[in-house]
Amino acid sequence: MPSDEIRWWREVPESAAGAAGAAGWTEAEELRSAARQVLMAGALAARGRAGYHGARHRRKARAALDDALIGPGADGRTLTAYVPVASGRAVAVRLCHALHATREAVDYQRATGGMEAFDSAIAAGVGRELTEALIALVRGCEGARIDLRWAPAAGTPDGCPARPAPVEFSPGDLPALRAAGARYLRDEPAVQVRLTGAVVRLRRSGPRGAGIVRLRVLAGAEVAHVRVELDEEAYRIAGHAHLVGLPLRVEGRLENRGGFRRLTGASQVAPVQVDEAERDRLMKALQENVDFFEEACAGEEA
Repeated sequence: MPSDEIRWWREVPESAAGAAGAAGWTEAEELRSAARQVLMAGALAARGRAGYHGARHRRKARAALDDALIGPGADGRTLTAYVPVASGRAVAVRLCHALHATREAVDYQRATGGMEAFDSAIAAGVGRELTEALIALVRGCEGARIDLRWAPAAGTPDGCPARPAPVEFSPGDLPALRAAGARYLRDEPAVQVRLTGAVVRLRRSGPRGAGIVRLRVLAGAEVAHVRVELDEEAYRIAGHAHLVGLPLRVEGRLENRGGFRRLTGASQVAPVQVDEAERDRLMKALQENVDFFEEACAGEEA
């Protein structure tokens, strides 16, 4: 199938190279890990622009990369990903824009000391996930380059150059990338949500009072699980919903701390009626974790 190519290259210090000039096993693994992070950052940005995604959009981003193939070059310092046009072109296009926007923002910061370019770069797909991926790529090497090639059979995507220029980063860029990542994490706002989730864990310090509930999100938020602190009455409602195999609906704010996995200010807590098939599935999950649930109801630490 037609695939766009994304190529990585790292200049590893000679002291870390093997006798044949190839990077060692550790360097090759670092390159592969960083490349995967770059791809995930692109897939997340293709789902939506944000300075910090955290746990949001992860499932769909991974699905967009399911068919991508990654193979190292012969020397261990290079690596190429083949991203099918049918499922992953949006990822490649977003990376094309985001990588060049990152390069421009870094240049601006190094020349002026200002971080404003990183703020406007969010619209191009830049965010903490990409800056962290580039830090991982550059750290421990003398320089790194990322090059994109469009699949000839699919042609050039709209809004992109036919032959994108390679994007290079060096250790001198690390302070700007780290500062941008911290800025993105700090400034990403909490999100008000009304979500529905299956109760998979309950915990409180005693038989009465407030407690912590973990929900597997079914609808209302682009995260897999959330942690919610509930008052005594809401905790009782959550426990009852869990016992009878019903999901819970709750309103609150998804906080960026912890990657949008924590819901604060919980209100409007209520069980939700579901069809029999879904209820049976939830009850089966309860039975598989019945010992854990009994411990939680008894007030033991889970």
